[in-house]
Amino acid sequence: MAEGIMNHFLGDRYEAFSAGTQVTEVNSFAKKAMKEIGVDMSGHYSKHMDEFDDKDFDRVVTVCDSANENCPVYLKGGNYIHKSFNDPTAFKGNDKEKLDYFKDTGNQIKEWIIGNF
Repeated sequence: MAEGIMNHFLGDRYEAFSAGTQVTEVNSFAKKAMKEIGVDMSGHYSKHMDEFDDKDFDRVVTVCDSANENCPVYLKGGNYIHKSFNDPTAFKGNDKEKLDYFKDTGNQIKEWIIGNF
């Protein structure tokens, strides 16, 4: 979600890449939640951070504690920034509640990104 938000709202200044410590699928609730704020994630796919071993980054931004603990070891970046958000995939509830939780998390990420970059 953070990659999509950054590239959508601040893509004229930044190019964001997203990767994780595990390859999964982009959560359908994440896609739906982002679509509601105008961010198209239909072309997004899950990438492992190893795909970026040969890249140097100006900044490495982590938005979950697991990535904060593991990514700096692997990724080369001049400036590390961490902000912890709740993992919406861990939320338990019915489909409407899950979507609402993803939307809330997405909005928190959006507010943080726009306010800090």
